[in-house]
Amino acid sequence: MTRDSSRSLPPEAVARISRLELQARTVVEGFLTGLHKSPYFGQSIEFVQHREYVAGDDPRRIDWKAWSKTDKYYIKQYEEETNLRCTLLVDISESMQFGSGSHGTKYDYASGLAGCLAYLLLRQQDSVGLVSFAESVRGIVPLRSKRSHINDLLAALHADRPGQKTDLYSVLAKTADQMTQRGLVVLVSDLLAPREGLFKGLQLLRNRGHEVAVLHVLDDQELDFEYNGTTKFEGLEAAGELTCDPRSLRDGYLEAVRAFVDEIRRRCAGGQIDYQTIRTSEKFDAVIAHFVHHRLGQRSGTRR
Repeated sequence: MTRDSSRSLPPEAVARISRLELQARTVVEGFLTGLHKSPYFGQSIEFVQHREYVAGDDPRRIDWKAWSKTDKYYIKQYEEETNLRCTLLVDISESMQFGSGSHGTKYDYASGLAGCLAYLLLRQQDSVGLVSFAESVRGIVPLRSKRSHINDLLAALHADRPGQKTDLYSVLAKTADQMTQRGLVVLVSDLLAPREGLFKGLQLLRNRGHEVAVLHVLDDQELDFEYNGTTKFEGLEAAGELTCDPRSLRDGYLEAVRAFVDEIRRRCAGGQIDYQTIRTSEKFDAVIAHFVHHRLGQRSGTRR
């Protein structure tokens, strides 16, 4: 289903979307101000060949040395002249409702992070689309590059409420089938789903020539488990309930979490998939800086 975000929204929804847009703009503009060069992760800087200038070309790209020798105007062409096409996959399953402290839920964090990435990409005239999912695809916003497209993306993120289980393979496979051109796929999820389906779906995207990045969003308590006293834990996605002394479980729990994260990191690395573990207490600009610098480093490494 393609979401029509032009439908009238209640005032509280409009206010929240405005806050998300302001947050994304503030984070991204502040981030870019601190960079010495623009983080274009879609465009290559490697020169390939010349082509003759035609009306409508940017005069700043004219090679004046070539003009002095030939008395003709030529444009420098680069390895990749089409801007990036990025599809953001945002998990809205029930487990994303979990949140501790003042940071909100994992879904709140994932929505804010996706909004910041979308704003950054649109600012550099890349195309951005959005797929929200749980057990299946719940909403689709098509790829577009206009800056005003941020409103459609943020409206879609607001309209979806977390619910139901996660079926990552079916979602990744459907995304692969619908992407007719190569691009970047960014998965924003807590990855609390069967791992074999996750890796099978990610590899399917890689096999079809797409770049893939996984932003693994976890709450601080999921990573640290700093509970004290008898506690009742309510499982999400029909996982039941458990009342216990968390101190007696902490060591075993932390070992299991480390093994879970390490396996995903290792298998992503083996499949040439970018991977980043993200705490919900981390600031968005720090996460984006790590993401962009890592991608720039990879691109420069492939050109050596």
